Amino acid sequence: MLPLAELALGAFERMVAATPGFRARPGQQAMAQQIAQALAGVKLGEQSEPTQTLCVIHAGTGVGKSAAYLSTGVALALALKTRLVISTATVALQDQLMTKDLPALAAVLDTPLVYALAKGRGRYVCKFKLERLCGDPTAALDDLFESDEERVPTRAAFGNAAPTAEDPMERRIKLYATLTLALADGSWDGDRDQLALQPDPIDWSVVAAERNTCTARHCPDYRQCSYYTARSKLAQAQVIVANHDLVLASIGMKTLPELDNCLLVFDEGHHLPAVALGQFASSMDLSSLRWLDKLPRTLQQVSEKIQVALAQDVATLAQQLKAALQDLTRMMMDLLAINSGAYDAQHRLPNGVLPEAWRAPLTLIQGHAAGLSRVLEALGAELKRMARDDPPQAASYSLQYARLGQMAPRLRAVLDTSTLLLEQGPQPLAKWLQSDTRSGLVRLSAHACPIVPGDLLRQSLWHQVRGAVITSATLSSCGSFDFFLQEAGLSGNASVQTLAVESPFDYQRQGRLMVVETEADPKDVQAYTREMLAGLLADLALVPHGALALFTSRAQMKAALAALDDTLQGRVLVQGSMARSRLIAAHQARVEADLPSVIFGLQSFGEGLDLPGRLCETVFIAKLPFAAPSDPVQEARAEWLKTLGRDPFTELVVPATGIRLLQWTGRAIRDEDDQARVVCYDRRLLRTSFGRRMLQGLPPYVVSRRVGGVEVDHNQGS
Repeated sequence: MLPLAELALGAFERMVAATPGFRARPGQQAMAQQIAQALAGVKLGEQSEPTQTLCVIHAGTGVGKSAAYLSTGVALALALKTRLVISTATVALQDQLMTKDLPALAAVLDTPLVYALAKGRGRYVCKFKLERLCGDPTAALDDLFESDEERVPTRAAFGNAAPTAEDPMERRIKLYATLTLALADGSWDGDRDQLALQPDPIDWSVVAAERNTCTARHCPDYRQCSYYTARSKLAQAQVIVANHDLVLASIGMKTLPELDNCLLVFDEGHHLPAVALGQFASSMDLSSLRWLDKLPRTLQQVSEKIQVALAQDVATLAQQLKAALQDLTRMMMDLLAINSGAYDAQHRLPNGVLPEAWRAPLTLIQGHAAGLSRVLEALGAELKRMARDDPPQAASYSLQYARLGQMAPRLRAVLDTSTLLLEQGPQPLAKWLQSDTRSGLVRLSAHACPIVPGDLLRQSLWHQVRGAVITSATLSSCGSFDFFLQEAGLSGNASVQTLAVESPFDYQRQGRLMVVETEADPKDVQAYTREMLAGLLADLALVPHGALALFTSRAQMKAALAALDDTLQGRVLVQGSMARSRLIAAHQARVEADLPSVIFGLQSFGEGLDLPGRLCETVFIAKLPFAAPSDPVQEARAEWLKTLGRDPFTELVVPATGIRLLQWTGRAIRDEDDQARVVCYDRRLLRTSFGRRMLQGLPPYVVSRRVGGVEVDHNQGS
């Protein structure tokens, strides 16, 4: 074993030895050893012969994976004089790392450990904008944010009516005054998450430290900027905790350490493919184009104030862009009406092929948006230069830069979306229209997105990474890594090492999986739902303590709620009826008072919800958790695979559902002392080949069937 690997394993052994109530976990030891040996040989930075190692580790529930990768990863990073970046998918895991796991590790190290949480710009306040708003709120709103009066209504938007307690303008004035005072007296550091009461997202967006409105070091408030103060702390940290979105969005931006010169851990790594698709998707709102009336005026006013001539006729460009967008909008609305008979619908373009009539307006849109973007970017660059060269006027230049920045996101969305919509290569994109009337008006948007996340991750992420651990309790699907490796862009990569570490729980002793055999086929939605609900209600009446019921759709959950009698209604807590933390606290209080309590939840409650012991003695699964069939990206991908002669159900749907099922069943047993069962009302889990394939990827529960109200061992009869 390499000396560095021995050093890393020693750190792991010291950490677990210092853990109160520690129980030996062979899987955790195997995981730590794999990481130590694999990453000890990585060569970082500008090496003549750089090496890459990517450890993909499926670690079952209860393994203690954070202790395994933290202790070894930190020891290796310190020895290599580099940093460790840990990326998660949820705030809950970030909180656990920052408040529990990292402090525990720091307590057993011989040297001090500095760690920090990395957040996106939007979580911090812009002091410059906040001060402008407090100095003269109405003028500042008109000056800084005139581009989007729908999002930031001024007092004039409310007519001559006297302000009330609900007046948005008055609310904002009070909020910004309170934030300014808190910054001034040092009781707040500018981090939104540190506020006791979270502001309305629209109110916060006005003062957020967004990149488009920031002149960075040329801003007069740069040295007091909450975002850059946080950035400076990151520069001193040996361990940085971030999230997948931020890591992917920061590639090439220098927000985080260079990927080829640090060690990385992607915990909750099964989310990476979906995050990648989100990063490269684009959409444009076609419902309101009034911002295009104001864009040329803003560009002209800014150019006049700094005495810089515009390179193009922006008034004509904006007028032409608006006309082309209006033409396209009419065509899209006509298509929606023809295909759905209503303006409240979604329509995907088959095979990503545009109607021929759309090409002309889209080409004009792309060209005009590109021309306006060049003008905006040139003005922005000039403003930054002038702020740098003339510090006494930096505030004035920063204000003008912020005015331009408010325009940039919408213009960029139009340019990016039109470019993707026009793109037609060997691998199609998902392209679709979305309209709804929930606001009382028809709101139309156009969308485009790549369909293969693995290609995106391979091109943007993995070719830069030298040493990384990708781990989760759900990287293996149906007993194989193949699906995750394909989705994550790691198939065929010789640098990848895989390890499956089983849970330390004794599932055959601690748990049971019962499949209820309904007469109705789950594909017969109405008949199946009636029969499933009858069985579920009977089972809910027998719940002694805590339970969790998971549904595949909101409509299905509403049907279950409507079927509850008065007694059961008093036992059920519903996702979305209150904040998640309050709901869990209410559930815990009921169980501790020896009252039965059942949580009704959807997909997000099927992952990451930790209810040990009596809090969750039964997990009820209404139906196998297949993804919604209306997802346009997955529809487009399935369509493309069929053209290649491949079977999307076997290749994509079954393994993806297997992962979700593993997550859902994982809510049942959370520690070595739990006794729990899973009840699934979908007979396909035992009767179909794809169901049995999913079953192979689940923990080794004792499996039984319930037929006609009688429970029998799965191996007994048909």
